[in-house]
Amino acid sequence: MKLNPKIRESRKEEPKPSFYEIPIKDIEGNPIDLHQFKNKKILIVNVASKCGFTNQYEGLQNLYESYSGNLEIIGSPCNQFANQEPKSDEEIQAFCSLSYGVSFTLTEKLKVKSPDQHPLYKWLTSKDLNGVKNSKVMWNFQKYLIDEQGKLLNYFYSTTKPQSKNIVKYLK
Repeated sequence: MKLNPKIRESRKEEPKPSFYEIPIKDIEGNPIDLHQFKNKKILIVNVASKCGFTNQYEGLQNLYESYSGNLEIIGSPCNQFANQEPKSDEEIQAFCSLSYGVSFTLTEKLKVKSPDQHPLYKWLTSKDLNGVKNSKVMWNFQKYLIDEQGKLLNYFYSTTKPQSKNIVKYLK
């Protein structure tokens, strides 16, 4: 039985949005062009300065320095978990720089879970958008790894340290 062409047309899937097209701003309010990170893996981490995992900034910076040729790290400050990032963007930037020497990209403060979830985290957590898997951001310092072509590779809970073999195996 042949399908009516109009029915066949309506069954086509909507194209999934490209990771590189997601609008996002850095911690100073400037747009980040994610295209600049094509051909690099990208580790996206929701961060907070008053969390039990805050010392992971050091591991993230070390990972960034070790793999800077083929890895970009994007830290996204978030205050949705127990008010652990109450600082302003300026205070966050100063804290990260002075306390941990952070030189990787920091975004403006983002909402990583509903109801006002940022488009980046909508993409990261929705299989319908990322084409790979659904997830839920459980706490600060959850990590999402994107491959060189903008495809979600995997995600890691807060308890996975930045330099864990579970992450590093993707970077070699």
